[in-house]
Amino acid sequence: MWVRTFSKLYKNISKDRIWDIWTDINNWSQWHDDLDYCKLEGEFIVGNHFMLKPKGMKPVKIFLTDIIEGQQFTDCTQFFGAKMYDTHKMEETKDGLLLSNKLVVTGPLKWLWIKLVAQHVADTVADETEALIKLARESND
Repeated sequence: MWVRTFSKLYKNISKDRIWDIWTDINNWSQWHDDLDYCKLEGEFIVGNHFMLKPKGMKPVKIFLTDIIEGQQFTDCTQFFGAKMYDTHKMEETKDGLLLSNKLVVTGPLKWLWIKLVAQHVADTVADETEALIKLARESND
């Protein structure tokens, strides 16, 4: 199993606004500059899926596998011989809102999908989190 994590504390940011942006999958390309589009048909519920189209690549189907309303969600991309789980979590602390991301790749061909996809995803989490925070702050003004 391959695991990468990222966490950062943010002050003066609304937990509800972050949740609204996270669950608005159809607008993820506003804060993911490496995406052409994301498309969720139906509700943000466990078992549903969305299509994510990275720039220069084919669209991939990603399943929502775990949701704790207003706190965290996990999505899963199924590759040939591997699965990539991406958990997005937030926790209110006395010092601010702690945003965390945990990326896990499992399966016999994980080494291939780490090289082709997962390492890039892990490398962009910090910048995408900053873009998320910027969007949340702009939309609150």
